[in-house]
Order: sequence, then structure tokens, then C-alpha cells
Amino acid sequence: MENEWVARIILSVAMVGSGILLIWLANAAASGRLKRNHLAGIRIPSTLASDEAWLAAHVRARRSTISAGVVSLGSGALALLPLPMPVITVGVLVVAVIALGLVLYGARIGGAAARAVSER
Repeated sequence: MENEWVARIILSVAMVGSGILLIWLANAAASGRLKRNHLAGIRIPSTLASDEAWLAAHVRARRSTISAGVVSLGSGALALLPLPMPVITVGVLVVAVIALGLVLYGARIGGAAARAVSER
């Protein structure tokens, strides 16, 4: 029983941490504080083409990336609910897939915004 709670806490911390990181990255990149780089952000050829394209992509992707962060925060709370561990595991996995989908959607629309800037 104690090992189960250790697993729940680790899972919760990981999901809350990833949620906070996603929200911070979305805000930092969309505000221009996170400059064009090869480590964090939407790193595809169209966004790396210029600083203007980088910023346009992240401004456009901000809402979906923040949504992914909020969903991740929620799954961190889910991990601490007094539900059977298999239910928690499936729930967190489903939420992680949803968060990934939101991030990929943000990359898609951000890439389109970056290409639009580059074509001007």
C-alpha cells in the first residue's frame, strides 16, 4: 500500500511538473522571452527560419500549449485521488495522450503561422 502512494506521488509530481513547464514555455515563447533555439519550443524549419517566424508560431500555438499544460496539471491531481491504481494509470495515460495531441496541434498551427510570415 505504501509503495502505491509513492508511485502516485511520483506520477503526480511528474504530471504537475510537465504541466507547469508547458505553461511557462508557452508564455515565454509567445512573449518573446524564449528566443529561437534548438532545445525548447516549436523547432521545425519554418519556425527556425527567422525570429519573426519563431514568434508568430508561438503566439499562434500559445492557447493549445497552455491547454496541454492545464490538462497535465489536472492529471497530476487525478493521480492523488483515492481510486484504484489501474484506473489512475489509464486516466493519466489518456490525459497524456490528450496533452500530446494539443501540443502537436499547436505545432501544426504554429508552423502554418511561421510559413505565412516567411512567405510575406
